[in-house]
Amino acid sequence: MPKRFVHRHQPQMRAAGWIKAGLGGALGIAAMGLLSLWTDIPFLIAPFGASCVLLFSIPESPLSQPANVIGGHVVATALSLALYQIMPHDEWWAIAIAVGAAIFVMAVVRLSHPPAGADPIVIFMTGPGVDFLIFPILVGALVLVGIAVLVHRIPPRIVRYPAELPSSPPPDGRGGEGNAAG
Repeated sequence: MPKRFVHRHQPQMRAAGWIKAGLGGALGIAAMGLLSLWTDIPFLIAPFGASCVLLFSIPESPLSQPANVIGGHVVATALSLALYQIMPHDEWWAIAIAVGAAIFVMAVVRLSHPPAGADPIVIFMTGPGVDFLIFPILVGALVLVGIAVLVHRIPPRIVRYPAELPSSPPPDGRGGEGNAAG
């Protein structure tokens, strides 16, 4: 087996990072559980558990940034709710098309968030109404991102979350010094 299949590409983390990852995940899912209990709305959904892995274990990833977490879940859910209205609900291929379409649209709008790729499965398996987009998806994603902001500010501060904005590109928009031949 080639080494690239078993090599761990994820950088090592300090012990404080492990603790924050576990604490953040526990707090995030606890918040979803409490929201479920208080509202009788199913905030405890598997995609949010996967979002916690990214938010708390790999917060510097572009896929973990607030726009991707919130936008990815909203885009995937909105599309899936629309597809649910026009496709068979109990066919495996309909779910496959919905997942593929969600991944495609998230990529096009640059809001990819892998856990949101599971939102179509939840929608096609449970058949929620359109309000599912707001409760639990939008509210749940906002709460998780808010908890991530707070957890990553607990000392010692290992990473900045959300990540800093990239420096602006040069006026020519190509990332270089421009075309000298021009």
